[in-house]
Amino acid sequence: MRKWIKRISATLGVLIAVALAALAVAISYDSSCGPLPTVAGSGPTMKAAVRRCYGPPDVLAVESLERPVLADNQMLVKVHAAGLNPLDWHRMRGTPYLMRIGEGFGAPKDVRLGLDFAGTVEMVGKGVTRFKAGDEIFGGRSGALAEYVAVRESGSIARKPANISFEQAGGVYVAAITALQALRDRAAVQRGQKVLINGASGGVGTFAVQIAKSLGAEVTAVCSTRNVELVRSLGADHVIDYKTSDFTQSETRYDVIMDNVANRPILEIRRVLAPGGKYIVIGGGGPDADPWVGAFLAPLKALIVSWFVDQDMGLFISSASTADVEILARLMEQGEITPVVDRRYPLTDVADAMRYIEEGHARGKVIVTPD
Repeated sequence: MRKWIKRISATLGVLIAVALAALAVAISYDSSCGPLPTVAGSGPTMKAAVRRCYGPPDVLAVESLERPVLADNQMLVKVHAAGLNPLDWHRMRGTPYLMRIGEGFGAPKDVRLGLDFAGTVEMVGKGVTRFKAGDEIFGGRSGALAEYVAVRESGSIARKPANISFEQAGGVYVAAITALQALRDRAAVQRGQKVLINGASGGVGTFAVQIAKSLGAEVTAVCSTRNVELVRSLGADHVIDYKTSDFTQSETRYDVIMDNVANRPILEIRRVLAPGGKYIVIGGGGPDADPWVGAFLAPLKALIVSWFVDQDMGLFISSASTADVEILARLMEQGEITPVVDRRYPLTDVADAMRYIEEGHARGKVIVTPD
């Protein structure tokens, strides 16, 4: 009997190993881009950024696609500005490979890219009551790197404040939602707490500094020399230039550390995290990182260390929320948040915009304008 159990166990082990090997091959396989398809149908078209295979920015192209057809609960929005995020280059490259389980094996199932947008409502479905043609809105919708998007009335959108430009509003959604939910919900930042933002001059970082201040925190921002005055102008109480100082050698202990770059060893981070403090990893790893675990390595280390200490350490991923988009709109209208725009690119230069994002040195947001 034992002999049969051993044989069965060995067979199962071999089958599992073969299945995992096959899955690894399938996930990491890159199909060729192939020729561009012709546009089907006779309806109106639009220009959109697409990638028909995984790879570097060279795989991006601007094609003519059919304009979205509205459902009763949707609105057709003319996009005036769309923001780029690290999420976009992850989707473009299909890395880490595990994301291809949802994105598609070999090649992406949805060829369009982009999520942040701001624009003007051109047409509404017959079931839409909250918005009308001419309304200026911003928020999140997949496929935002295009001339038009179709968004649900109940989607993650809100009216654009009059004091914020389309280009500013076009880069708000992903970065600002991440900063808001990480600090307010995950870290539960309280008035008077000491909060450190590592990578304070990037897309998430510039929002995080302002949101932490709006929550009443004492904010320390870590950035490079050229960005010191920028983050100070956003309200940071203290600024550390990482080129001249190492924040992990400070005598200050922080209640919350929000890490947008994950460029310091986790044990050194612990040194400046207060007992019972919270360390939240938002980003880390660039296009050259290991395609299997590169983006997950820092959060995984933090999670493992947190099992043995009294500090809360780990990854944070934001979630869609209409209510939070409306909160961000109110904060912008009140002047508590001002989006920072670094560079602007026309849609035809979207590959150049993505190359710049991949360098990891953007000051605030990079915006693509379809017009």
